Amino acid sequence: MDERWLNLKGLKIRYLESGKGANNHVIFIHGLGSAADRWMKIPERLSSNFHSMAIDLPGFGESDKPANLDYTVDQFRELIVSFLKETFSPNDKTTVVGHSLGGYIASEIAIQNHDLVKQLVLVDSSGMLNQPTPILNEYLKAAMDPSEENVKKVFEKMVADPSRVPSQLVKGFIRRINLPNAKNAFRLTLANSANTQIGLKRLAQISGIPTLVLWGSHDMVIPLEHSKIFTDNIDDSRLEIIDDAGHAPFAEKPDQVSEILKNFLT
Repeated sequence: MDERWLNLKGLKIRYLESGKGANNHVIFIHGLGSAADRWMKIPERLSSNFHSMAIDLPGFGESDKPANLDYTVDQFRELIVSFLKETFSPNDKTTVVGHSLGGYIASEIAIQNHDLVKQLVLVDSSGMLNQPTPILNEYLKAAMDPSEENVKKVFEKMVADPSRVPSQLVKGFIRRINLPNAKNAFRLTLANSANTQIGLKRLAQISGIPTLVLWGSHDMVIPLEHSKIFTDNIDDSRLEIIDDAGHAPFAEKPDQVSEILKNFLT
């Protein structure tokens, strides 16, 4: 995928792009503490039929990390909407794929900017938590004190098999979280996203947009039962459970998830 940059709302935003020129658009929104690269080769695998983009949210990856941003879900939503309007023509609709925090943001885009969304994919999505789960609290502690031991320990709890946590993933997280203002962005984002809810009545407003809910069977970050909240309240939605996978099933089972995405999108 090609690395690109765009100035939005005074912020320098990094994104990865593949399949430019295709008429069908897909944007991937990462989770807390992550970056566009975390989607690995999945966006590129779709690029034969889709214009695929994966974005670094402000505060994360290589995008700007302003100290004066509140890092609320709605601020992220506004930025993604601006990105879509800047990138595409007014009548274009986009498939929005969001993981965890990205799923919360994607849901809000579907609710508040219904006319921009063609299809929705929610992967182990947040948005219905009352408070941070124990592993999210451990994740926060590791982010504030990012030693290799601390980060590796919490990452191993996020997967079905601890051997699937590569050292490159741990080192990449440590490098990014030590960038200026990154810890502040992480802390505020978690506080704002894990203590607020979309709400059941608002979830129902997504109805009319074909929605795929993907969940790892061994997700200890946001438990599997949360998947049913989304499918029970969004018409035209279906659930795919990825066996032997944790909070990021696309990282543990990329071939399986790629195939499911291809089938859904086409």
